[in-house]
Amino acid sequence: MVIDGCAVATVDAAGTEYRTGHVVLHGNRIGAVGSGPAPALDAPRIDGRGCLLTPGLVNTHNHLYQWITRGLAADQTLFEWLRTLYPIWAGIDEDAVRVAATGALATLARTGCTTAADHHYVFPREGGDLLGAEIAAAAEVGLRFHPCRGSMDLGVSAGGLPPDSIVESLDDILTASADAIARWHDPSFDSMLRIALAPCSPFSVTPDLLRGSAALARAHGVRLHTHLAETVDELDYCREHFGATPTQYLENLDWVGPDVWFAHAIHLDDPAISTLARHGAGVAHCPTSNGRLGAGIARVPDLLRAGVAVGLGVDGAASSESGAMLDEPRTALLYARAVGGPTAMSVRTALELATMGGARVLGREREIGSIEPGKLADLALWRLDTPAHAGIDDPVVALILGDRPPLAALLVNGRIIVRDGQVRTVDEAETGRAVARAQAALIARAH
Repeated sequence: MVIDGCAVATVDAAGTEYRTGHVVLHGNRIGAVGSGPAPALDAPRIDGRGCLLTPGLVNTHNHLYQWITRGLAADQTLFEWLRTLYPIWAGIDEDAVRVAATGALATLARTGCTTAADHHYVFPREGGDLLGAEIAAAAEVGLRFHPCRGSMDLGVSAGGLPPDSIVESLDDILTASADAIARWHDPSFDSMLRIALAPCSPFSVTPDLLRGSAALARAHGVRLHTHLAETVDELDYCREHFGATPTQYLENLDWVGPDVWFAHAIHLDDPAISTLARHGAGVAHCPTSNGRLGAGIARVPDLLRAGVAVGLGVDGAASSESGAMLDEPRTALLYARAVGGPTAMSVRTALELATMGGARVLGREREIGSIEPGKLADLALWRLDTPAHAGIDDPVVALILGDRPPLAALLVNGRIIVRDGQVRTVDEAETGRAVARAQAALIARAH
């Protein structure tokens, strides 16, 4: 396939861009990228005139099941929000998760996302195969998928936050985690499916679960993920229960390393940032969700200066109702500038966070995140010749700071998933109706 006549932002190490350029694909790989017209080839062509081609966006943190609990607890703090929603989430089953994941993943695709990581940590006892349900949804929508087998073993009766009805035993969690790796993890270069292990948070899991998950993940060569320092409440909880900051607590458990990435990482002091940098851990920055919950603004420019890999995430739709991936680089830039002034983050840094930054966080920087020969054909072609973008000369500025543009095309692994603003793989209208039915049934069940 050939994509021709578009502006190209490769997001390679040199920041190479072409005002008018082309990309040639060979199957699921990028064969060539360059300036000017594409060579004459007998291959399908996509006319990219009026468009900007970027790498596909990488979502490094989500909770797909929350797509069917949007609009609830809209004015509450994180801990209040969790206490309101946990009893509702306790009613999810595999049918509800499949519907929710399909809606969330279709929205991600329509807003430029080609790779999505999901953190699923709620496993009601009678819920069925919840991880399998979201994996099936990702295969149907067609996104590259990193499902994280989450877990909670510290219920409210033992001093944790979640209700006892949705926590699991340590043995059950480790057995299910090992099974998920054996069933689904694919470490190959062009893998569409990789598993990570993801105990939920310091206030919902025991130290034994953190230790056991780390040992299991490292024995099988998979990555680790959890929430870190999202709110001041979490800092207070860790100081009260562990006599340490969240970062110190996890470092003491050997949970800070190049195979670990943390969601949020808002309330970090200088020693905590140095710890993440020293150990090579990554951060999933979720600015829209952080603003929605009033959790704070992560120190992203400081993390980047320290050498920490930072990607972006939409987080769960119960705390980020739109779930649109392209919103995150814009919001990340605005938050950084609101705190640090107009030079705190450039538009190209924001684009890099959404692409190569996310690839680094997921350990896939050699495969995705930039437009370079040999990498996988995960590409977003943005239509910038609309009235909303007319007159903005710099296409990267138009993409990051302008109105959300439609996609001319989204390719994942060389396959067209979105064309002319429409998701091709699933019926979004029918999915929307299924989402509404699932949300109504779930809320009725909770009451």
